[in-house]
Amino acid sequence: MTKLSYRLLPFNKRLFLSVITLFLAFAVCFMLFQYQREKSYKSELLNTQLQNYNAQLYDFISENDNFSVDTLQHYVTTHMIPNLRVTLITSEGEVLYDNTQKDIRQFKNHSSRKEVQDALMYGSGYSISRYSESLNGEEFFYSARYYPAKQIIIRSALPYNVSLSEHLRADSGFIWFTIIISLILMSIFYRFTHKLGTSITQLQQFALKADRNEPIDLDILESFPKNELGEISQHIIKIYKRLHRAKEALYIEREKLISHLQTSHEGLGVFTRERNEILVNNLFTQYANTISDHNLTSTEEVFSIPELASITDFLNRNEGNFHKEEKRFSLHIDKNARSFSVECIIFQDHAFEISIIDMTQEEEQARLKRQLTQNIAHELKTPVSSIQGYLETILNNPNITPATMHTFLERSYAQSNRLTILLRDISVLTRMDEAPHLVEIETVNLSKLIENMLNEVALGLEEKQIKVVNKLPFNLILTGNNSLIYSIFRNLMDNAIAYAGTNITVTINCFREDEKFYYFSFSDTGVGVPEEHLNRLFERFYRVDKGRSRKLGGTGLGLAIVKNAVLFHGGTIFAKNNPHGGLEFVFTLQKNKEA
Repeated sequence: MTKLSYRLLPFNKRLFLSVITLFLAFAVCFMLFQYQREKSYKSELLNTQLQNYNAQLYDFISENDNFSVDTLQHYVTTHMIPNLRVTLITSEGEVLYDNTQKDIRQFKNHSSRKEVQDALMYGSGYSISRYSESLNGEEFFYSARYYPAKQIIIRSALPYNVSLSEHLRADSGFIWFTIIISLILMSIFYRFTHKLGTSITQLQQFALKADRNEPIDLDILESFPKNELGEISQHIIKIYKRLHRAKEALYIEREKLISHLQTSHEGLGVFTRERNEILVNNLFTQYANTISDHNLTSTEEVFSIPELASITDFLNRNEGNFHKEEKRFSLHIDKNARSFSVECIIFQDHAFEISIIDMTQEEEQARLKRQLTQNIAHELKTPVSSIQGYLETILNNPNITPATMHTFLERSYAQSNRLTILLRDISVLTRMDEAPHLVEIETVNLSKLIENMLNEVALGLEEKQIKVVNKLPFNLILTGNNSLIYSIFRNLMDNAIAYAGTNITVTINCFREDEKFYYFSFSDTGVGVPEEHLNRLFERFYRVDKGRSRKLGGTGLGLAIVKNAVLFHGGTIFAKNNPHGGLEFVFTLQKNKEA
C-alpha cells in the first residue's frame, strides 16, 4: 500500500492497520523467539542424552585399564543407540577410535572442531548439522565431553536426518495456538478501533463543518458511540453551539454598532495600537479631509495631518505605558471656516478611538431654517417685481415706441425664464426633501456621465480657457439617480465656469474607495473663496458676491442642489481652499443607493 493510498483511508481503518501492524510484528518476533528457544531446549535435551552415553562409555574405559580396540568395539556395539557414532579424541585433537572407521589414519586432526574446542574449554560442547568429511558429507549432531584424568575426549553423534530434524523442530501446536489467539485479538482490536475511529471521524467532520461555517445537525450528538471519547465529543459540540450562538449575538450587536457609527453625526475612527484602521465611518474621513491640506488616500494618513500632531504626540507618550493615568485627550481646530472638536480615547487593550465633531453644523442648520423663507420670498420677489414694472410701464404709456416696448418685453421674458429656472430648482430641492422615495434608482455609469457633461459645457470651458483633468477610472459604476448625480457634477462645473476665473485647471478625481463609498474631489486653480464664506456655500440663495451673481444669472441654489443630491446618495460634502490656490469640493457617494 502506497503512502498516498494509506492517507486516503478512513481514520478508523488507518488506526486499525497501525495497531495490527505493531501487534503482528510483536507476534512474529515472539513466535520466532519461542521457536528458537524450544529448538534450543530440545537440542540441550538431546545433548544431555548423548552426554549420559559418553559418561557410561568413560566408566567402561576407567574400569578396564588395558582394553583393546576390539573390546571397545564390542561394548559400543552392544550398548549403542541406533545409528550412534562414537569417537575418542586426545586433548591434542588426534583421533584414537571411531566405531564407523577401522582405519583411523584417514582422520585429520580434530582440534579445530567446535564441539572439541568447547569440551576442552568448558568441559562439554555440541554442534549441529556439520558435514562429516569421513562419511561422504553426511550431517551429524555432535556431543563431546573432556575427561582430564585420561586426557581424552569422548564424542558421540547421531545423523542429522529427517527423523532427528523432526525431533529438534519446535512444536507446531504452539504456532497454531499463537495464530488463533492473534486472530481473536485482531477482531477485538478491530471493534475497539472501529468505535474509536468512528468517534474521531465524526468529530473531524464536525470540525470541518464548523470551520466552513456550515449548519450543524442536532442529530450528530446522538450518533457518537457511548464511550468516553463520544462523551468528550458531545461536550465539545455543545460548547461550540454555545460559542456559535454567542458569536451570532455579537455579530448582530456589531452590525448595530456599525450602523450607528455610519449614521452618527460625528466622525468616529477606531484604530489598533499599531494605528491600523479597525472601523471608520464616512464622516470621519470627510472631516479629516476637510482639516487636511491634501486628500487622504488611506485612513492611516490622518496621523500625518499637522493639525492633529498633538493627538499623535499623545499616543506616542502613552506607548508602552501599561498603567496609564492619561487616557483622554481633546483639542479644538478651526479650519476652512469650520470648527471641529477632536477627542482621542485610549482603551484598555491599547487600541484607541478618535472622534471629530463639527461644532458649526447645528448652528448652521438653525440659521438656514430661519433664512430659508426670507430668501425664497426675496428671490421670487425680484423677477416678479421686474416683470410687473416693465408691464406697468407699457400699460401706462400708450405712446411708447415699438422699439422700447420690444426691449421691455425682452427683459420681462428674461426675468420670466429666470423665475422658471428658480422654480425648477426649488422643485428639485423640495422633491429631495419631502419625497425622496419617489426618486428613481438605477445603475449609473459615472465615467460616461462625466464625459457627456464635459461635452455639453465644452463651449463655456473654451470661452474661459479652462482645462479639465478627468482622473476618474474607466467604467466607474454606482447605483443612484442619474439626474441628481448629473446635477452634482454639472452644478460644480457651472460654478467653476461662472466664478473661478479664466485660464485655470479643473480636476475631477476619485481618490479613494471602500466597501460602501467612493470618495471624490472636484477642485480648481481659480480665485478661491474667502474663508469666512466657505461654511455657507451650500446655503440656499447664498451668494459670495451678490451683485456679480445676479449679473451672471445664477439662482443661488446650484450648490444647495449639489449638497442635497450628495446627501440623498448617502454621502457628505465639504468645501475648502487649496493651499496652492483655488477651491476644492470633497464629497462621497454611496456605491449602492437603496431604493
